[in-house]
Amino acid sequence: MLPTLAGWDEFVQAHPQGHILQTSAWGRLKSDYGWQAETVQSGQAGALILFRRMRGLTLAYVPRGPLANWDDRPQLTALVADLDTVCRRRGAFCVKWEPDLPDDPGCAQTLRELGFRPSPQTVQPRRSLIVDLAGSEAEILGRMKQKTRYNIGLAAKKGVLARRAESAASLDDFTQLIAATSERDGFGTHAPGYYRRAYALFQPAGQCELILADYQGEPLAGVMVFVHGQNAWYFYGASSDRERNRMAPYLAQWEAMRWARAQGVLSYDLWGVPDADEAALEAEFETRHEGLWGVYRFKRGFGGRLVRSVGAWDRVYNPVIYGAYQAYLKISGRKPAEGLRDE
Repeated sequence: MLPTLAGWDEFVQAHPQGHILQTSAWGRLKSDYGWQAETVQSGQAGALILFRRMRGLTLAYVPRGPLANWDDRPQLTALVADLDTVCRRRGAFCVKWEPDLPDDPGCAQTLRELGFRPSPQTVQPRRSLIVDLAGSEAEILGRMKQKTRYNIGLAAKKGVLARRAESAASLDDFTQLIAATSERDGFGTHAPGYYRRAYALFQPAGQCELILADYQGEPLAGVMVFVHGQNAWYFYGASSDRERNRMAPYLAQWEAMRWARAQGVLSYDLWGVPDADEAALEAEFETRHEGLWGVYRFKRGFGGRLVRSVGAWDRVYNPVIYGAYQAYLKISGRKPAEGLRDE
């Protein structure tokens, strides 16, 4: 059954596992950047599925889904059957799930019994830090590292002012900060229009806000945060090379948390740290700077709880093509999930 988009969003909103990456707005965003979106619903379970053509092949992907009662095996079995029907009709050689489940032996066993195998390629970061926004602002600040609290206060003392985006010019400011950060830190970014489109899809519904931190009218840092239900996600952030001593990124992040908290959010996902255990993270973050190591030092200061998801799992429809695809990735040396990310 393929529910209407309106009906789908009602389903996602009411579901205990509802996630921002399973909303129709996320499907529309991805549809503008090389994907095609479709929904499948089987009773009280469902999934937003994204399809992408790569070198003449079709891959199906379910981001942070499906939404289901993972203790209800008949429900899961029925959903997989419906998902298979849609994926086979689309000609997908496999479907990749990245459920919003913990890295737990029981979850992994359930996925294996449903006919999935651990995937060598993940799309979303597997490990993250979740900041607890329950309690007063003083209590939230009290759970942070002392240096982070100090930097938040220092930014305000040094004349940094935080504001919400008010116009297209604010989005231009943010995309310029994104470009500066990418050049400085060497990580990939989306096209400028991607961030504008994300904001346009989610902000009018109260599910997104862009916070900028300025000094004397000059944007120094920005945070784009998304909310759904009682959860928030920090997907995109950037900072200028100028006036770095004013600690603007700390104030921007804190104001994003304050905004999310005002929307009734209880948890704030900092969305991505190196996939290493806490002991290794704490032992190595001062000497490593590649990949997500470069942002771990910043994120760790906000006092989040380290979590790890069950990761990506593949259900294969065409073993020959799937095997050739995996061999190509290995021989070519392409990074995990390269070719699946947005252009």
